[in-house]
Amino acid sequence: MKLPTKEQILKLLENFGVAMTKRDLVTAFNIKGEAARIAFKKLLKELEEDGLIIKDSGKSYKVADALPPVCVVEISDIDVDGDLFARPAEWQEDLQGPPPRIEIMPDKKGHPTLMVGDRALVRVRKAGHNIYEAQIMKKIDAATARIVGFVKQIKNGYLLSPIDRRAKHDFDIPSTEMNGAEVGQIVLAEIQPSRSALRKKVRVIEVIGNADDPKAISLMALYEAGLRPFFPEAVIAETEDMIIPPLGKRTDLRDFPLVTIDGSDARDFDDAVFAEPDTDKNNEGGYHLLVAIADVAHYVTHGSELDKEAYLRGNSTYFPDRVLPMLPEKLSNDLCSLRPHEPRATLAVHMWINRDGKLLRHKFVRGLMMSRARLTYEQVQAAKNGEPDEKTAPLMDEVINPLYAAWKILDQAREKRGALDLDLPERKIVVNDKGIMTGVATRERLDSHKVIEEFMILANVAAAEALEAKTAPCVYRIHDRPTGEKLMSASSFLESFGLTLPKSGVANPAQINHLLTKAKKMPMGFLVSEIILRSQSQAVYDPENIGHFGLALQRYAHFTSPIRRYADLIVHRSLIKAYNLGDGELTDHEAAQLSVIAEHISGTERTSAEAERNSVDRFTAAYLKDKIGMEFEGRIGGVTRFGLFVKLTATSADGLVPIRSLPGDYYIHDEANHALVGRRTGRIFRLGAPVLVRIVEADVITGSSVFELVGAENGAEVDGYKHKRGSGDRSRGGDRNQSRPFERRAPQKSKGKHPAKNRDDRQSSKDGDRSQKPKSRNQKPKPKNR
Repeated sequence: MKLPTKEQILKLLENFGVAMTKRDLVTAFNIKGEAARIAFKKLLKELEEDGLIIKDSGKSYKVADALPPVCVVEISDIDVDGDLFARPAEWQEDLQGPPPRIEIMPDKKGHPTLMVGDRALVRVRKAGHNIYEAQIMKKIDAATARIVGFVKQIKNGYLLSPIDRRAKHDFDIPSTEMNGAEVGQIVLAEIQPSRSALRKKVRVIEVIGNADDPKAISLMALYEAGLRPFFPEAVIAETEDMIIPPLGKRTDLRDFPLVTIDGSDARDFDDAVFAEPDTDKNNEGGYHLLVAIADVAHYVTHGSELDKEAYLRGNSTYFPDRVLPMLPEKLSNDLCSLRPHEPRATLAVHMWINRDGKLLRHKFVRGLMMSRARLTYEQVQAAKNGEPDEKTAPLMDEVINPLYAAWKILDQAREKRGALDLDLPERKIVVNDKGIMTGVATRERLDSHKVIEEFMILANVAAAEALEAKTAPCVYRIHDRPTGEKLMSASSFLESFGLTLPKSGVANPAQINHLLTKAKKMPMGFLVSEIILRSQSQAVYDPENIGHFGLALQRYAHFTSPIRRYADLIVHRSLIKAYNLGDGELTDHEAAQLSVIAEHISGTERTSAEAERNSVDRFTAAYLKDKIGMEFEGRIGGVTRFGLFVKLTATSADGLVPIRSLPGDYYIHDEANHALVGRRTGRIFRLGAPVLVRIVEADVITGSSVFELVGAENGAEVDGYKHKRGSGDRSRGGDRNQSRPFERRAPQKSKGKHPAKNRDDRQSSKDGDRSQKPKSRNQKPKPKNR
C-alpha cells in the first residue's frame, strides 16, 4: 500500500489552485483498496487539523486561500483592450493578503457585458502564481445575491427576516454560518446556491448592528442598497502623502477676493465665487464672474485606487445622520475643501455676461486660489438685508453687493427663457447626537441660495460650451421633456382645477410655468406643483446631448461638484485635455467608455436616491413608533388601488391608510383624477384632501407606517366630483371600450393592525444644482442635482 506524503498532497493542491474533492485526490494519486482509502482519509484529516488544508462546505479540500472551483467574483478592472479582471467577492485583504488576479476569459460571443463592480458566478482554474482564469457561468444581480435582515430564533435554528418590505420569504441560517451574529441583530447575508424548492439558506457576512439602535437605521439602508461603507486601505494609503501643489505653471488667483457660501454646518467647501462689473466699454451693464472649483482631478487620476473607488461609488450619498462620501476625508474635508486663508488648487472659469444675462465668453484656467472668507447663506442674506456682521461688513462693496447684482441679471434671464419654476418647500429631518429623530425643519429658501445656484448653473453651461467648442468628449446632464402618457395623466387632473395643458404637448417649460403662476393663487396650488413634478422625466447623464428641459438650456454638464459627483470629475478631465491644462487629463480609454460611464453613474445616483428614501422612511417610522394611537393632521399624498398614502403636516412622515380600513363601500381607483370613489355612497378620497389620521403601526425595520382615518367622512367629498367620461368607470357612464378601473371593497372597520404595503417609487426630476452642501455629522441635507 503506497500512499503519497503530506508534502505531495500539499504540492498537488497548490498547483491545482482550486478545491479538489476526495474522489479527485484519490484518482490523482491512484489509491486503490479499502485500507488505502482509510489511511489516505486519515492523512487528509491530519493536514486539516494542522491547518495546512481546509475542508470547505462542499466537502472539497484546498490549501489556505485557494479558490473553490466555482465562486463569486467582482469585476475590479477593465483595461484599454476591454479585457475584464476580477477579484474574489468575499476576499478579506487584511487577513488573507493581496487577492489573486482573475482574468475573465471571453466566450464565443466575446466578453459579457459586465462593468466594474458587477458580480458573476465563475468557474476558475489556476494559470500561475496567484493568477487565475475564469469562465462566466452567470451574472449575479447584487440585489438577489445579498440580503439585509434581522436574525430571529426558531425551534430548530435561526431565520433571517429581510428588512425589505417587498420581500415575501424568510431564509434559514445554518448555525455554522452565523459568524458571530446574535438574535435581534441586523446582518448582511449572502444567499447560498441551492436546487431545493424549500426555504433557501444564507450565510452571514457582516453584523450591521442591533435592531433597536438608532444609529443602525442609515446602515440598514446603506447595506440594503449595496453601497460601500468603508474605503479600502489601498485607497486611504494613496491620500497619505498628498499635499497642496505649488503655483508652478498654474494661474495665480490668490488676489481675487473669492468667498465660499454654504450651510452653517458644512464641513467641505468645494466652490468659491466672485463678481465685478465688466470694465469693457463694449459691455456696459455686464459683469465678470469667477467660479473656482476644487481641483479634484489633480489628486484623483485615472486608474488609481482612488479613481476606481470613486467610480464604483459614483456620487456621495446623504442620510439624515451621516454622509457616505465619494472621496476619503483627506480630500473632501481637507485638500479639496476651499478653506479661508489657505492656498488651494482649483479649476476655475472666468465668465462674462451682458446686461441681459447672456454668456458672452468664458475661459477655464488651472489655478491656485485663496478664499477670503467662509460665509453662510443666512449670514450673507442678513448682510444684504442691512444687518452685516464683523465678517461681512468689510466685504459688502467689493464682494457681496456685486454678487447680488450679477445674480439679478441671471435671475431675469432664467425667467425670460422659461426655466421650470417649481417652488416646493424643502424639509430635512433633524437628528440629535444619539441618532434619534427629533422633528422636521423646513429650510427657508433665501436669495443667497439662489445666488449660488445661478452661478453654478452658468459655470455648468460654460463647461458644456467649452467642450463642444473643442469637439471634446462630454458627459451631459440631460433632462427630456415629459412623455405623452405622463402629461395625459397630469392634464386630466389639472382640468379639475380649470387648468389646461396644450393639446399638442408641452414644447417648453414656459408653458408649464404659465399654469404654475395661475395655481399659486389657488388654495390647492401646492398640489398642482406636486402633479407637475411627478409628470417630469428623470434627469440622467449621457454623452449624447438632448438639452435640459427643466432648466430650458440647450447644453448643460455638471462641473461644479467633483468632490461628490464622478460626472463632474470626468468633465474636469476632459476640459484639462481639451485646453492643455496639465496633468490629470481624460484618457482615450475613458473617452471610448463614456457611454458605459454615464450609464453607471446614472445608476449609482438612482441607487443612492432609493437608499436615502428608505433611510428617511425608517427614521420617520422610529419617530412615530412611540406615538401609536395619537392623532395628526395631514393630506392625501398618493392614491393607489390598495389605499391612500397620507403625508403628515407637522413631520412630512408618510403612511398608508389601507383600503380595507376606509368606510364600508366598494372603492373604484380613478387613476386619471387621482381618487378613490365609493361606488355605493359616492364618497371620494382625492389627492391633496386634508385628513385627520390616527397612528396604527410604525415598523422601523421595514420603514413602513400604517394610519387610519379619524371619522367616517374625514377627508371625503360627496358633491362636486368631476368624473371624466372615458375614464373607464362603467358604473358612472364611462366608455365601455376603456379598461375597467380597479375595484376593491372596503369592509366595515375592524379592530387590529394592518400590514404595511410598499409605496410606489416615484423618481423626482426636480433636478437642480448644488444649493446646499453636506453638513456636519448630524444634519447633512443632500445638495440638489440639476
